[in-house]
Amino acid sequence: MPTNFVQELRWRGLLHDIMPDTESFLIEETSKGYIGFDPTADSLHIGSLVQIIILMHFQKAGHTPIVLVGGATGMIGDPSGKSDERNLLDQETLEKNCKGIQTQLEQFLDFDKSSPNAALLVNNYDWMKSYSLIDFSRDIGKHITVNYMMAKESVKKRLSSEAKVGMSFTEFTYQLLQGFDFLHLYKTLGCKIQMGGSDQWGNITTGTELIRRKEGGKAYAITCPLIKKADGTKFGKTEGGNVWLDKTRTSPYKFYQFWLNTSDEDAENYIKIFTFLSEDEVLKLNEAHQTAPHLRVLQKTIAEEVTRLVHGEEELTKAQEASQILFGKSTRETIQKLDQATFLELFEGVPQAEIKRVSVENGLDIVAALSSDTGFLQSNGEARRALKENAIAVNKQKISSEYQITSEDLIANQYVLLQRGKKNYFILKIVD
Repeated sequence: MPTNFVQELRWRGLLHDIMPDTESFLIEETSKGYIGFDPTADSLHIGSLVQIIILMHFQKAGHTPIVLVGGATGMIGDPSGKSDERNLLDQETLEKNCKGIQTQLEQFLDFDKSSPNAALLVNNYDWMKSYSLIDFSRDIGKHITVNYMMAKESVKKRLSSEAKVGMSFTEFTYQLLQGFDFLHLYKTLGCKIQMGGSDQWGNITTGTELIRRKEGGKAYAITCPLIKKADGTKFGKTEGGNVWLDKTRTSPYKFYQFWLNTSDEDAENYIKIFTFLSEDEVLKLNEAHQTAPHLRVLQKTIAEEVTRLVHGEEELTKAQEASQILFGKSTRETIQKLDQATFLELFEGVPQAEIKRVSVENGLDIVAALSSDTGFLQSNGEARRALKENAIAVNKQKISSEYQITSEDLIANQYVLLQRGKKNYFILKIVD
């Protein structure tokens, strides 16, 4: 007997619209349900994480999640929530993006075929590639009227007098193509429910209507709210752009910092949406946060839970250790474990000087490293005075005037961090 999936979404604030009888249907029987992901990039971002988590809850509740990668619909672009037409991608880029997304999704859902409700992954290009326009018009198009399609919010918005540009026929057909996906999965896999963001309601219900008219069947729909920050700005965006799930696009350190820096109001919302903590655990964390908000219990918990979910325990530990460096709570060993990307992010904007590798291999005199070879300090005399005052550190470790920089000091085999006092940093970049 499945657990109450809808109730789980409800208390977490993940329920926006739901078709009548959906909750009772999902309680009475296990079902297959899907969410589609259009391959606009070779990585998903944290906006997509909401949909992934919904599929994880769906699987945990005993149902079978289906992940649909839109290899076909990705060629067109979904107009929902958009004011402009999306740039079309070529086949090669789409295939690359599909593979990247597929790899990512496999780390969140159980695809093990021995499991009773193993997740399934499908690509709509597989059933659309051989479908002709004539076949589509005859088999699908005749079942949905233009009046029905025009009434959808995503269409009305783009055709209103306020819209800067109209809507191409290509985008107008998107809801029919998505409806066709639902119909196909209903017929071939017995999939009876589609889920997605609230901007997808029109597209999803086109699918349920198509199933009703063409097959005489009953299908269901659930949407979740679009996540926004408390100040109304778009969730998942930073000054540098999207926060990606791929660590080569957004490092685990930056990913961890994003969640750590959320506002108190957002944190109260995110702790329910982005973690799998129970209602009681969330309640206790909220109480602790209200008692001592300066300790940022919610933010730390969210950052820990989401980073572990996306990047694993090891990368979480590295991100936490890197975060401590900025607060002076680090050791030489900690800083020398940093990878290149994280090191450069931590010390972004710090001045650098290049040093030949052979100089370091032979042992670089600390006075030369501080002044004549780099210009960090103005003179050898100033360097000696700073060393005498015990004000100089190499890789966060205080050193004396006899110190020599060697290959053992290298961070990511290329950098050495010099420091005078608490906040005056300088980087030696080792070049061949």
